[in-house]
Amino acid sequence: MLKLFAILIPLASFANSAFAVDVTMKKELEKLDPSERMEQACDAEAMKRIGTEKTGFKPDKVIAYTFGDPAMNPDSMNAPGAVFRSKGDWYHLSYVCVTGPQHIHVRDLSYQIGDKVPRDSWQQHYLYD
Repeated sequence: MLKLFAILIPLASFANSAFAVDVTMKKELEKLDPSERMEQACDAEAMKRIGTEKTGFKPDKVIAYTFGDPAMNPDSMNAPGAVFRSKGDWYHLSYVCVTGPQHIHVRDLSYQIGDKVPRDSWQQHYLYD
């Protein structure tokens, strides 16, 4: 019984800390206008998935509009000109994201990682270290 208790306490604290991050992010997203909210929620989800799906990348930033404006629909967006930064380099990214009506929860996301963006074109596209 003590072993079970010893396992459950760390899991409970992990669940609470994960829940707190979600609540914090939700509160921050709610402060944005709906289209910006959807873009930020989708960017965060793309970053999370790229970093956890064994791609080898460690993204710390996603920008949906670097190489073209996203096509915005009521509850979805198509961002064929997106980029993400991983380990100091920028990579082309294309994604399609579907959210709920409040544009906070991502219901579906598909993405495709492209080539590395050459460093000599960073300034032209407002990319940074």
